[in-house]
Amino acid sequence: MNYYCLVAGFPDLHINTTNNVPAMDALLEELCATLTTKDMALLNLLRMQYDNRNLLAYLANKEATLNPLGTLSQKDWDELITLMNELDAPKDKRLQPYILEYYRTISDEKLAANVTSKEDLLSTLYYDFGTHSQNKFVADWFEFNLNINNLLTALACRKHGFDIKQAIVGNNEVAKTIRTSNTHDFNLSGIFEPVEAIIAISENPNLLEREKAIDNLKWNWLEEHTFFNYFTIERVLAFYLRCELLHRWDNLTLENGQAIFRQLLENLKKDVKL
Repeated sequence: MNYYCLVAGFPDLHINTTNNVPAMDALLEELCATLTTKDMALLNLLRMQYDNRNLLAYLANKEATLNPLGTLSQKDWDELITLMNELDAPKDKRLQPYILEYYRTISDEKLAANVTSKEDLLSTLYYDFGTHSQNKFVADWFEFNLNINNLLTALACRKHGFDIKQAIVGNNEVAKTIRTSNTHDFNLSGIFEPVEAIIAISENPNLLEREKAIDNLKWNWLEEHTFFNYFTIERVLAFYLRCELLHRWDNLTLENGQAIFRQLLENLKKDVKL
């Protein structure tokens, strides 16, 4: 389906300014009222990153404040957790298979004993689920982000002396190659085009500049992969993702950026055996 009126009404967005960027809740309200059921499922797949964070927060504290950008409310999680506890094979359209697999794994003592990081396990299952989307744009977007995250993680591990193999998420070609290579570019030349650009970005001591440079890569990817998609769902999803990228900078300062980086290093120390 083509969304002529919807796309025509989108404001022009630019990576270096937040002017005219719609609020995420207002944008979601408009998209939910416009997209077909099939296309809404694609948008919801992108939104499940917030469901993942909400699930981790909920399991730690049932009264935790959940991010409203997710697809599931606290009541939904109450009901789904109850279903997973009571039934061996619960059937509910809200319950994604990767969520069930994750919950089964962490709830089993023997399986949970082999999990070094619950967050990484959930991310692995989510990325695997996303890369198998029948929509090529969505599947490729998931893989692109997975590759960027894995490469940045590998570079951080190399710099700080952590075990790279245990920190890499997923099992695609890039992930497997990173785990088995000690070369400067992890033998990714010819496999993952932006490898050298990402290595250069990782060497920038300014954390905010690094984050913005990575977002520039993602922004350019979105433009390149929707260049000929004028009024399609791909163009709509790319607009949503660009708004998401821009809003990420709403409250990001150098100070809290450094705090986030320090927390990432602490997590690596906890999750990776030296």
